[in-house]
Amino acid sequence: MSKIQIKRVYETPTPEDGLRVLVERLWPRGLTKAKAKIDLWLKDIAPSPELRTWFAHDPARWEAFKNRYWRELRSNPVAVQTLREHIQKGHVTLVYAAHDQGHNGALALLEFLDLPQD
Repeated sequence: MSKIQIKRVYETPTPEDGLRVLVERLWPRGLTKAKAKIDLWLKDIAPSPELRTWFAHDPARWEAFKNRYWRELRSNPVAVQTLREHIQKGHVTLVYAAHDQGHNGALALLEFLDLPQD
């Protein structure tokens, strides 16, 4: 079983999720903290508001979005290291709010975590 996965915040939490880490800058609409069952909210690891606005979930901008987001992540080593430390301890689920399951910040973050470290 993989140590890290992603899941929409609107999906039902399960014990298999392990540590649920919200990787969004804004709290998801319409959800209470109790229902979301978020263990850790890492706002600082999410894409910047400017990048989110530019991307606008346009699949044509996906590759450029990932590259820009990864640059942001490389300039934010504390947030990335915090997440990596939690992953080292056990199973982690990156929780996101976007409707697009194929083009979102959590997916780009998951791919970034698999890249060789500089």
